[in-house]
Amino acid sequence: MPLDPQAQTVIDGIAAIGLDLFNEDTDPNAIRALMNAVVIPSTVEVASVENRQIPGPAGVLPVRIYRPAGDAPKPIVVFFHGGGWVVGSLETHDHVARKLANEIDAVVVSVDYRMGPEDRFPAAVDDSFAALQWAHAEAATIGGDAERVVVAGDSAGGNLAAVVAQMARTSGPHVRFQLLVYPVTDYEFTSSSMEENAEGYYLTRDMMRWFFDRYLNGPEEADDPRVSPLRNPDLTGLPPAFVLTMEYDPLRDQGVAYGDAMRAAGTIVENTTYPGLFHGCFGMEQMIDAANVPFADAVAAVRSAVA
Repeated sequence: MPLDPQAQTVIDGIAAIGLDLFNEDTDPNAIRALMNAVVIPSTVEVASVENRQIPGPAGVLPVRIYRPAGDAPKPIVVFFHGGGWVVGSLETHDHVARKLANEIDAVVVSVDYRMGPEDRFPAAVDDSFAALQWAHAEAATIGGDAERVVVAGDSAGGNLAAVVAQMARTSGPHVRFQLLVYPVTDYEFTSSSMEENAEGYYLTRDMMRWFFDRYLNGPEEADDPRVSPLRNPDLTGLPPAFVLTMEYDPLRDQGVAYGDAMRAAGTIVENTTYPGLFHGCFGMEQMIDAANVPFADAVAAVRSAVA
């Protein structure tokens, strides 16, 4: 179907403030500052929000913990923000984390993992796995239930969620469910969705190249399953998953392919592509009415998995 009219308005606004100007001369810090500056403060109230510093593989690792109302132990959602492993922050995804906490009725641990180019692969992976281990070990102290831990993330964060789920199946901790929102699952630039949506829909093919160039130490790392989880030759034994993809997204096909590959390996997977929407719209329900649908579906999937 055509791009949703409200989605087109949002894309036009993003282009106007320059978030599509990624090139060799772009300073990642300038993009980070711009993204934080344009964040609209969330009006969603949660029972508590706490900034913590937990032990990480390279020192302290900042996290933000969102708790909904109620004293009973809650499911835990360990959330990894998007932004190509280079930009994005706790602030850019604060609204999403708040809504997930309230609507799932879960403790959300949002992870401020290290990013490139200052800290390249596998820094983000190492931080993300450390945060998952910490959330499981400290479940009781944060009001959570160690038997109901979910990994979740969007875009590069979806990549990290998929990667740590693969890592955890052999060494633990137990992960109940994966929520993968338009995840990066492969180092590729030639799929049909990459060709069809190479430009004009916020995330572009050139931006993906820009991100990978600043995340990886070199393209030879592309085959590492911690970079391209789709390339892992063994996808058995993974937690059930909900993989959301958008019609107008360069990453659409690789997200679908990962869901299909997990299902072929025996994992229960729901794989849904939402028509008329673009990469980045998850959590934009205040501007795009149609974005309410994937968010509601995600909440329902997680609630069902942790019931």
